[in-house]
Amino acid sequence: MEDPSKPRPSWLERLSTMLLREPEDREELIELLHNAFERNLLDAEALGMIEGVLEVSELTVRDVMIPRSQMHVLNIDDPISRFLPTVIDSGHSRFPVIGESKDDVQGILLAKELLRYFHAPATFNLKNVLRPAVFVPESKPLNVLLRDFRATHNHMAVVVDEYGGVCGLVTIEDVIEQIVGDIEDEYDIEDDEDDIVPVRGNERYRVKALTEIEDFNHYFGTDYADDDVDTVGGLVISLTGHLPKRGEKIEAAGLRFTVLRADSRRLDSLLVERIQLSAGQGV
Repeated sequence: MEDPSKPRPSWLERLSTMLLREPEDREELIELLHNAFERNLLDAEALGMIEGVLEVSELTVRDVMIPRSQMHVLNIDDPISRFLPTVIDSGHSRFPVIGESKDDVQGILLAKELLRYFHAPATFNLKNVLRPAVFVPESKPLNVLLRDFRATHNHMAVVVDEYGGVCGLVTIEDVIEQIVGDIEDEYDIEDDEDDIVPVRGNERYRVKALTEIEDFNHYFGTDYADDDVDTVGGLVISLTGHLPKRGEKIEAAGLRFTVLRADSRRLDSLLVERIQLSAGQGV
């Protein structure tokens, strides 16, 4: 029987006791952690973060990068007025600036540097405010990349393949989200908000991926089938045939779906907008 006069061990001490027997492999370690969770030694958030740390050590940049086709880039020869809508619509804080092609990255523009343009447009020079671009191979381990990001205070790196061509980009947020889950930004939908939220004068809509297809059809007047999938996220996955990454666009039945938030396991939120439906186009 436990002596009530003795101080109760902390959760960390109890967890340490469980781990005194050194696990022989990763699976056994995960099993021990789940046992700790079931015994209330770890909460769900802590367990998820530990599993995320273990996962990061096994992933490479290729697993989380934004692919080349989905990169938002700016052309160094374009006037500010031409690429400003891209900066505003994307909501990103950093942009690769290119020359002749995406393989010719001239530097990284911080969106806040454009304040200098509005303050003194006549003297603004885009080349003078660019930050040097950091290039990393797609095979670089994520835990090493995170360490480099922390050491150099960089938040974005351009990903190159074995031939030196640009194949994507990766941000520190992409890495951290593998550990802590999605990081909320200005496009996120709060839990207490409706599943479908109009933005920009009812021309575009933020939609939670878990929105029921029946509710979505009622709202948009569509007739997506819900025989095989129940949610809008499931619908988008079925349309693409894979788990789409952030920024990926899918068009169907007069609507364009853009993935706003997603991780390596699930979709979280989408941007939906109506488009012109060409003759013969359907779901």
